[in-house]
Amino acid sequence: MIGFIQLTALGFTLAFHFEYPKAHKGLPYLPAIDWIGTLGLCLGLMGLYALLVRLFEARWPGEVRPRPLLLGCGALLGLGLFCTVYAIYAMMGVASFRGVNGLDGVGGVLLVAIVAGFGEEILFRGVVFRVLEESLGTLLAVTLSAALFGLMHAGNPGATTFSSVAIAIEAGGMLACAYIWSRSLWPPIGIHLAWNFTQGGLFSQPISGQAATGLLNFPLSPMANPLITGGAFGPEASVVSLAVCVSLGAVFLVLAIRAGRWRPLSFRLLLD
Repeated sequence: MIGFIQLTALGFTLAFHFEYPKAHKGLPYLPAIDWIGTLGLCLGLMGLYALLVRLFEARWPGEVRPRPLLLGCGALLGLGLFCTVYAIYAMMGVASFRGVNGLDGVGGVLLVAIVAGFGEEILFRGVVFRVLEESLGTLLAVTLSAALFGLMHAGNPGATTFSSVAIAIEAGGMLACAYIWSRSLWPPIGIHLAWNFTQGGLFSQPISGQAATGLLNFPLSPMANPLITGGAFGPEASVVSLAVCVSLGAVFLVLAIRAGRWRPLSFRLLLD
């Protein structure tokens, strides 16, 4: 029930952001309305999650307690992760800098990154992973929620079997491990948001198959192997991103186990 309501709310948030510029019918498009509306709806997603957990689970959701430091650290990690990917591309000679595009497309990419960071993390880590973990334990929860996360991206433009598997492991698995370690949604939100923004808003690379124009004109060679560059789907579908993100996920995993936050297998049905 919580998941269905959150998914519906996320759909309304995305619809507002993408449809508002088309729906003003002769009136001037006001970026401020787009920003205020989209950001307000994102905060509303968090508030709705807290309310639903309180109503259905009779507890205060500590996982959404405001923790700006964790959000900031997560954002720095997301930025650093994708910059690391691009540094590897530069060393391999498959990335070539061709100048600056300007700021025209940056704001739109940032808004979409915020919606994805908040909406997808609340839904997949806050609802899907958490309920599965309570029912089945951490290992199966990571496996199943990551697989579902990869499957959700299987219909995106340029998607392949490898891109879906890569997304499942490097994003679904790594972000779940970030949540396990912190027991807070803020680190995965920060990582997810900053990775997407850096990918599209700074380096102008497709985000899960969706074209983006950001600050820099820094293309990858179309002659390079798609397993290296990710092809039309974008760098997320590359072995480079896979290796970089799995490395961070392994760090979170070790920290979570050492902190005693890895839960054993169990088979307790929860319907929340």
